[in-house]
Amino acid sequence: MSRFPFKISARDGAARTGVLETPRGDIRTPAFMPVGTAATVKALYMDQVKDAGADIILGNTYHLMLRPGAERVKKLGGLHSFAKWDGPMLTDSGGFQVWSLSQLRKMDEDGVTFQSHLDGSKHRLDPARSIEIQADLLGADISMQLDECTDYPCSHEEAERSMNLSLRWGERSLDAFGERSDQTLFGIVQGSNYPDLREASAKAVAAQGFGGIALGGLAVGEGHEQMCKTIDMTVPHLPDDYPRYVMGVGKPIDLVEAVARGIDMFDCVLPTRTGRHGQAWTWDGPINLKNAKFAEDLAPLDERIDSPPSRDFSRAYLHHLIRSGEYLGSMVLSWHNTVFFQALMAEIRASIAEGRFAALRAELSARWAHTASKPKDH
Repeated sequence: MSRFPFKISARDGAARTGVLETPRGDIRTPAFMPVGTAATVKALYMDQVKDAGADIILGNTYHLMLRPGAERVKKLGGLHSFAKWDGPMLTDSGGFQVWSLSQLRKMDEDGVTFQSHLDGSKHRLDPARSIEIQADLLGADISMQLDECTDYPCSHEEAERSMNLSLRWGERSLDAFGERSDQTLFGIVQGSNYPDLREASAKAVAAQGFGGIALGGLAVGEGHEQMCKTIDMTVPHLPDDYPRYVMGVGKPIDLVEAVARGIDMFDCVLPTRTGRHGQAWTWDGPINLKNAKFAEDLAPLDERIDSPPSRDFSRAYLHHLIRSGEYLGSMVLSWHNTVFFQALMAEIRASIAEGRFAALRAELSARWAHTASKPKDH
């Protein structure tokens, strides 16, 4: 199993900064991956995503296998060429999306049969097919093992059954992936919010020999405090020299607190999803541009960010665009939020390298305490 070189350059407490080296370019960590669900980061050009500071983006196996079809993407040159993104790309396994189709899926030992949310057609996804789609057809630099995402909350018995199934699927994912020099595969820790299961899963996944390890079963309604507790009960059992990835997280305060616990990689639809609904994230917290108080506010979104969407459009103008249903409003806010999340990660990396992360964490935690994730935030 090939592993991309992962070099940690500085630490501040449990927080660490470094570089994950891939054939398509370096990923500076901690890293936030914009989500390109259907081969596009919604409302943005890829040049905007790159200029914002993103080193890597995420693609979605479930959505791409249904439309336009993984085989078609391969025929058209692979996902990088298709989406016009030449940097590293990670794809999820499709497990989370299939889990969310609770009324349209049937699980068994070998995989899952599900109905498309688009047209009701039946499809089969198992570990080998997931790897084929991600690594062979889409051409992902980093693929994810197929796992079963556990409901939250759930019983210890159900969490243990699901965890063990994911471990067996992890072995089958590794077998299907084989030996590759220019691609790698991450495993996924499960176990819900049970410390004994998280420990067992973390140790077992680490022993399987993946190229990185993700913490699954988060951003499924557990809330900020439980997310932090789950990370706390998992990270001590993970190898220090593997990149650690928390899937589906999250709000800025979630990112800061997860980094403080030793996490290196994140993804979330939040920047563009909230942007499309009129919300902008700033160093002072989120603001809702639908609010009437911005109707005559000529201030930029955030004067501390030197980027066109953050400095060149007044809040009054964006309020008008959002209230009028104009596409440009969603585009500018999605662009700004993407820039802000990358600016946050850049500041986190710099603060770790300079030994001031603890002070930054305290400042931002106090400023953003009211924004911590609540249940069913994903």
